Amino acid sequence: MNKAKNPFRYFHSSPEVIRMVVMLYVRFPLSLRNVEDLLAERGIDICHETVRLWWNRFGPLFAADIRRQRISRMKGYTQWRWHVDECFVKINGETHYLWRAVDHEGEILESYVTKKRDKSAALAFFKKALKRHGGPVEIVTDGLKSYPAAMRELGIEDRRIMGRWENNRVENAHLPLRRRERVMQRFRLMKSLQKFASVHANVHNHFNSERHLVDRETYKARRSAALAEWQTLMA
Repeated sequence: MNKAKNPFRYFHSSPEVIRMVVMLYVRFPLSLRNVEDLLAERGIDICHETVRLWWNRFGPLFAADIRRQRISRMKGYTQWRWHVDECFVKINGETHYLWRAVDHEGEILESYVTKKRDKSAALAFFKKALKRHGGPVEIVTDGLKSYPAAMRELGIEDRRIMGRWENNRVENAHLPLRRRERVMQRFRLMKSLQKFASVHANVHNHFNSERHLVDRETYKARRSAALAEWQTLMA
């Protein structure tokens, strides 16, 4: 890599340590000090504020690299089925909404934070998701009126599906972020929630090996492949 473009060039720690720190903090429900203590046990002495600095600096870069590779691999696949939902998130006591689009395999495609959940918010979310990932064959939603209003304006209302238990896949996708929200003692800024939700979604996708659907040997092979690919990010 050209030295001028090397994202690690101003840091004395090795890229391997930085990647491990970001992975531990984003992937697992750990606090900054938990990560510091785990690394100290392994002989790596860093401050919890260094963990904060590294995930803020490199988390979005790693997430963008993962998303770029995945989109390039999925461009030829046209039979996508999206599951779309929004969940409530408190920021300084004020209710905000986290919109999520999840594909039929359970991978999170898009995360978008808004202050309202009206037609304009749904329209902005759909435009962002469609521009980045293309158009799905079917879009599963709940009964919120903002969805058909926004989809009608985009000309994709005929792809909408709504039914009981149809959207369980995206409901389950909210659970990992809820666990992180409790550890982080909630979010304090809207942009912080947007940043972490986007990074967390891509890291979760990268290490999602569907361990409940495959045998032990297949899971171990997928886990090893994901870890090996993680070590090559931004390299």
